[in-house]
Amino acid sequence: QAVFRETIRQCANFNYTHKKQTGGAGSLPRVAGYVELMELNPAAGNEAAFENAVMGGNIPTNFIPACENGFYEALEKGSLSGNPVCGCRLVLQDGLVHSVDSSDLAFRLAVIGAFCDIYAKTKPVILEPIMKVEVVAPSEFQSAVIGGLNSRRGTITDSEVREEDFMAITEVALNDMFGYLSHLRGMTHGKGKFSMEYKVGCYVACPLYIC
Repeated sequence: QAVFRETIRQCANFNYTHKKQTGGAGSLPRVAGYVELMELNPAAGNEAAFENAVMGGNIPTNFIPACENGFYEALEKGSLSGNPVCGCRLVLQDGLVHSVDSSDLAFRLAVIGAFCDIYAKTKPVILEPIMKVEVVAPSEFQSAVIGGLNSRRGTITDSEVREEDFMAITEVALNDMFGYLSHLRGMTHGKGKFSMEYKVGCYVACPLYIC
């Protein structure tokens, strides 16, 4: 299924203390480190990564899985569009544990809070999925069809001219394909057709949300 994503565009450091008073003891764990960009690897299914670089036992190892879970939970819903966040790595470098109040839940919430706190500093952007589009139309309309695809930020990856028609394979952002059917029919007098499928793991920044 083709879905939008969010990603970050620059590294940001965090040093966050989770403070929550619920009528009893407060939760006071601290987490520190940074978030950085990472390259997506669709073949391996890697969209994000967590790295434990804590030295000296400042965060006991039994709390590290909770920190990792908190990071992946924070990625489930980005603040720009509510879509999942991908293409980033969180490196946990330091922290502080409270002898009484620290718990798995407290550390999970600390990492979630840390990520949300610095997310705006990473200059996030919305990513839209890339679609593989195959267009077939009579040869006489080749120039018009190619021009139409280029106007939609399409990248021609393959083409073939046959006796009476031609075929073009293009990669186009999903948002740029809205209304294409009527556009294609209009420029080819109803003789052109196309098919479209999601190119797994491939995205492009949505221009409306680059700031």
